Amino acid sequence: MITYRMKKSTRLTVLLSFIGLFIACESDDNIDNNQKLPDAEPIELRLSEKVKTDNQFAVDLFKTTYKSTSGTNVFISPLSVSMALNMTLNGAVDETGKEMLEALRASDYSIDQINEYSQSLRKALLEVDPSTELTIANSIWYDENLSVKNDFIAVNTSSYNAEVNAIDFLSPDAATQINNWCAKQTNDKIPEIIENVSGVMYLINAIYFKGIWVAKFDKSNTRKEAFFQADGQKVQVDMMRQTDRFNYSSDENCGYLELPYGNNAFSMILMLPHEGKTTDDVVRHLDNDSWQITNAMRGREVNIRLPRFKMECEYKMQDDILPAMGMKIPFTKMADFSGISDAPLFISKVVHKTFVEVNEEGTEAAAATSVEMELSAGPVEIIPIDYFVNKPFLFAIRENSTGAILFFGNVIKI
Repeated sequence: MITYRMKKSTRLTVLLSFIGLFIACESDDNIDNNQKLPDAEPIELRLSEKVKTDNQFAVDLFKTTYKSTSGTNVFISPLSVSMALNMTLNGAVDETGKEMLEALRASDYSIDQINEYSQSLRKALLEVDPSTELTIANSIWYDENLSVKNDFIAVNTSSYNAEVNAIDFLSPDAATQINNWCAKQTNDKIPEIIENVSGVMYLINAIYFKGIWVAKFDKSNTRKEAFFQADGQKVQVDMMRQTDRFNYSSDENCGYLELPYGNNAFSMILMLPHEGKTTDDVVRHLDNDSWQITNAMRGREVNIRLPRFKMECEYKMQDDILPAMGMKIPFTKMADFSGISDAPLFISKVVHKTFVEVNEEGTEAAAATSVEMELSAGPVEIIPIDYFVNKPFLFAIRENSTGAILFFGNVIKI
């Protein structure tokens, strides 16, 4: 047990952070664009059925976030949010833990099972695509005088492979040390995860992914074309284009198109509303069952035109999003996080930040989730499909063999 002596006026704040990053690599002149990599071996997970509940959480989180915003782009990392809350869950007790499990759509699982699954998923993702550079780094930063329960540290070390750093939080460079670690792990996409050290503990998880489209877009084919935004405004955008064979499917609301990365372990799933439909229609009918259509896509010749796009988003999920998903007590002084410390803690903020850029080479995306805690007192003619993304659309990034969703977003303006 680490002891900590606090003045009565000292405010205890614990920030639990998760940073998720997907990066598409720069072009390499030595790589043959036509080179075909062997397909990835399917991932076999312990508690593999939990992917379904994770994806239910992903869909529900996206729909709830989408509903809480109006007239703007949405981009979130469900994996980031769930992993941050999973780590926090290790210190949640009784009704506090029950509500967190409900919000995570994981009420049928124990915290031990969730930790085991998270450990298995992390290991599998690191190994699934040797052609892709992937790192998953976890760290715990705490004031060297803080009283933290050893079991809480131990489970995050063993299940999440977290490195532990005890530093002097009164030092003027304490925030710099933490932010430098984040910047390094995220390739400078999240250079600052905290403005200053106002708490006594920070748990941070960082993921870095570097890969390329299986079928790159030729930059010489990119043209200025019109994109019709949700508000009716027509803007000129850089429209990438190519014709190739891609997995495709459709339902009554939209067409689904898969753009794979690397050795096909990871893909982006585009969701383009049909004529007369909108992203609202797609989101309204989106659920874990309807998402299963993405597992039944078939190869088709496709003429695709896709705009380059880049956006950054920030969400304060404690205000509306997570409470709407059933997580309420953890944000009140009735919360019980005695698994972290004997000090009475409650979650004061869950801030989620994201970044995404899509271009001819691939996709670059980053996410950070901070959970802040405070002290309370023969030849057949093949006719190509035209897939012209010139209006608002949705997209997701997933691992294909498990179907685990890492990012989910929509674009209504560029």
